[in-house]
Amino acid sequence: MAASEIGISMSVHKAAQTLPSMHRAALYMRVSTGRQAEHDLSIPDQRHQLQSWCRAHGYEPAAEFVEAGASATDDRRPIFQQMIERACDGENAFDVIIVHSYSRFFREAFEQEFYLRKLARHKVRVVSITQPVGDENEPVHAMMRKVIALFDEYQSRENAKHVIRSMKENARQGFWNGATAPLGYKLVEAEKRGTKIKKKLDVDAVEAEYVRLIYKLYLYGDGTSGALGIKEVVKWLNRNGYRTRRGQTFGVAGVHKVLTNTVYIGEWQFNVTSSRTRQRKPDTEIVKIAVPAIIEPHVFEQVQAQLRARSPRVVAPRLTTGPILLTGLAVCATCAGAMTLRTGTSSTGAVHRYYTCSTCARKGKSVCKGRSIPMDKLDGLVTEHLVERLLQPERLAVMLSSLKARRAAKAESENKRIMALQREVSEADERLKRLYRLVEDGVTDLDEVLQGRLSQLKADRDRARAALEATTSRHRADIRIDPALIESFGRTMRENLTTGSTPFRKAYLRTLIDVIEVDDAQIRIKGSKDVLEQAVLASQTGPELRSQMSTKWRTRHDSNV
Repeated sequence: MAASEIGISMSVHKAAQTLPSMHRAALYMRVSTGRQAEHDLSIPDQRHQLQSWCRAHGYEPAAEFVEAGASATDDRRPIFQQMIERACDGENAFDVIIVHSYSRFFREAFEQEFYLRKLARHKVRVVSITQPVGDENEPVHAMMRKVIALFDEYQSRENAKHVIRSMKENARQGFWNGATAPLGYKLVEAEKRGTKIKKKLDVDAVEAEYVRLIYKLYLYGDGTSGALGIKEVVKWLNRNGYRTRRGQTFGVAGVHKVLTNTVYIGEWQFNVTSSRTRQRKPDTEIVKIAVPAIIEPHVFEQVQAQLRARSPRVVAPRLTTGPILLTGLAVCATCAGAMTLRTGTSSTGAVHRYYTCSTCARKGKSVCKGRSIPMDKLDGLVTEHLVERLLQPERLAVMLSSLKARRAAKAESENKRIMALQREVSEADERLKRLYRLVEDGVTDLDEVLQGRLSQLKADRDRARAALEATTSRHRADIRIDPALIESFGRTMRENLTTGSTPFRKAYLRTLIDVIEVDDAQIRIKGSKDVLEQAVLASQTGPELRSQMSTKWRTRHDSNV
């Protein structure tokens, strides 16, 4: 179908001036999918039948409204809405809307009646050329029309049920269901069944590096800062020239989707939400399929924990920079609710401050039995434990040794990724050289098609080079366990955790600690060894550690630099 046919074509015939008694008609044509609009003959056939019917019944086609690729189960159709608006604007542009069948107009009985009555108030009728329902003044007319609408709605839902059943079975067999592949993946042909080509997900070596970079920035930063928030990750990517598959800048929603999609740990989930209500479906309806993984499961879980901890619904931004040392870090071991400050006054007038389970305070002991601990006591226990146990040179050396072993295990897979990217660059260069030789030898002319192909190949080569450079620059060398470096780092951190203002100490704590669980007999401090490693190595070049949620620290510790 020509591009000019997808839209509104208003063509008021001169015959309307000479035949004022002839009814003016708007022709509404619709197909459900974009593929039908491009390759199917339905729209031309509908137009031919509607125009023939108008000639046979004395109607003048005054306007055409063509809806390409829109479902009739709701009114979220731009061309449909334009037609309704034109019919009700008071200019009497047409008297009747002609459709091939009522299902072209609507497939939902209640919505159809709503729009039919709205049109009737402006003296505009809807006529189906294949479903005549008699004289509109007779009671049987409305009854037959409603019966047809109910049957169309039933048929639509039955079709949808069979389609989703087929798609679920296709997913169970490991095949992709036609949507755009997630960032980091490409679609490859798996097999051919008749005329249908079945495709599966495979890792795109270039884009996979983008995904790994996003996870690294969110967890650890870029080596000159602490972990970045989603907005800061987006800014970093765009500032450093990274672009999406379509050449667009990154956005918050896209990066959040990358950080939360289980496909990156090898589990593609199909049929998760309803396309109409956007509500999550029951787990029994969700199909989980194994695909090649890009991110390790423990890294993905660490990101999910960090997302939950940073959520404004869980931890208000003020908790990351407030004057209380452990707010936003300390939680109740029973219910995982935040431990927040509570104050009390003794009979002598002394003010006592406690960390108390907020869930128990808000909802009562039936939800959580609750627990309290003096604020000074918990602050002291946590700080003392970190200073005396974690940040001692011997302890740091042991932890870094275990990280060194983990790095060695990852070295081989990282080298394979680098080799794959090098092949991508070499292949792109070779394809470009072949095209240049064809042009130089006079075998082909540099027409628009070939220019487009050259531009695409150059873009692919540059993208692969950028990913290779980023991967090579991020390729981590072996950890050098320098006793002097470890001693210097430990001493600096011990000083920073025991001196200075509360917000300053709090920022250092949030750099090292994920959560502090307060139980009846134990205080459990949980953090990431990888974060500690980043902090130790960063101290070689002297970048300033920053909080995982705070903005850049002020050198004068105020907000008016």
